[in-house]
Amino acid sequence: MINWREKIIQLLLVGAASASILIVLLIFLSLGKEALPFMSDPGIGRLLEYRWIPVSFKREVFGIIPLITGSVLVTILATGLMIPFGVLGAVYIAEIAVARERAFLKPFIEIMAGIPSVVIGFFGLVILNPVLKEVFQLKTGLTALSGAILLALMAIPTVISISEDAIRSVPKSIKEASLALGASRLQTIFRVVVPAALPGIIAAVMLGIGRVVGETMVVLMVTGNAAKITFNPVDSVRTMTATIAAEMGEVAFGSDHYQALFWVGIVLLVITFTLNYIAQKVLNRYRMK
Repeated sequence: MINWREKIIQLLLVGAASASILIVLLIFLSLGKEALPFMSDPGIGRLLEYRWIPVSFKREVFGIIPLITGSVLVTILATGLMIPFGVLGAVYIAEIAVARERAFLKPFIEIMAGIPSVVIGFFGLVILNPVLKEVFQLKTGLTALSGAILLALMAIPTVISISEDAIRSVPKSIKEASLALGASRLQTIFRVVVPAALPGIIAAVMLGIGRVVGETMVVLMVTGNAAKITFNPVDSVRTMTATIAAEMGEVAFGSDHYQALFWVGIVLLVITFTLNYIAQKVLNRYRMK
């Protein structure tokens, strides 16, 4: 009887895993089906141009390079803010905070993770953008930097929560051995505990980056939606996710513009899968050590 139960559970797990793979493949197939006609007319080379002007009385331009650079700029800035605050926050909660502080901070951070993105976007429009405009003496506060700050704010709770669990899972004996050898508390934390928890911390960071890359509403509201190539943090930019969200609802079905948006979705999926592949390779390397 036990063997039959194990067989059923094994089949259910295999079925669930297979269904996930099948869904991902179907997503790729559906995107490819809608995007494929663009390759013959007007041609895949049109996607490599340096402007995105899908509506024009002269010549429509579907270059996704500005959208990619906008997404990359916002992601890099958000990651640069997310990693130190997220990892150091996790270290503090797991290793330094007393029980009363931990009892307050842990639920507070989990509540922050559940705040709707549109609420974060409104906060950026009303509070953050005017501040950045005043501080940097800009014409508008709708910049890549404002989007990055808000995206980091959204991703930090995820990084803290998962990293804190990874740090607390480090065996107590390792910490005691380090302290017994004469290391200070901070030396034990940053030279012993954090390296031991590094696979979990890397996984947390990659999940945070995944949320940053895939977020739509915040970047649509606060980055200015200017489709131009720039790496200046205080310039307005447009991301791939914001482009799809802003234009897909009004585009003519089957038009070149419609197909180009599906190509944007394909590029976004490829970037996401690449990030996951790199994260998996890094995690495997640390686990082998």
